Amino acid sequence: MIGYRAATAADAALVADLCRRSFVETFGHLYSPEDLAAFLAGLSEAAWHGELSDPAYQVRLAETGGEAVAYAKLGPVSLPVAPDGPALELRQLYVLKPWQGAGIADALMAWLLAQAKAREARELYLSVWTGNHRARRFYDRHGFAYVGPYTFMVGSQADEDEIMRLRLDGAQ
Repeated sequence: MIGYRAATAADAALVADLCRRSFVETFGHLYSPEDLAAFLAGLSEAAWHGELSDPAYQVRLAETGGEAVAYAKLGPVSLPVAPDGPALELRQLYVLKPWQGAGIADALMAWLLAQAKAREARELYLSVWTGNHRARRFYDRHGFAYVGPYTFMVGSQADEDEIMRLRLDGAQ
């Protein structure tokens, strides 16, 4: 049974650990140990505590058997885009591999969309690595459309990402 709840500042260590584990599990093989370590250093408990204490951010956890297995983070737009109005960014959506395909990502996406609409966003942006075909299909299925290329830095390695946008106001 999967349970969902809002993450709070008291969850900073738990979320930092889940964030690091999910990133390494998904992308760790792509980077040198030095680049990976430099990137992971920015995902510290202190950094998460700051975001979880900031009302501009919302994080939802998926848990089962007392273990956090997935999370989604919504926050202010940091991508190089020019929104047409109020906008938010889907900052992260990760599901640990043993739990992929269990419907958790869809449940987290439903929450993200509901929260973005409740916060009166007209657009929701995200970036996805071009080589992450599974995630790209997921975002396509949820109506996100390609906006343009984006360089995502992991240490000194530049990855080719794609910025995607979902219009929440029905406009195209």
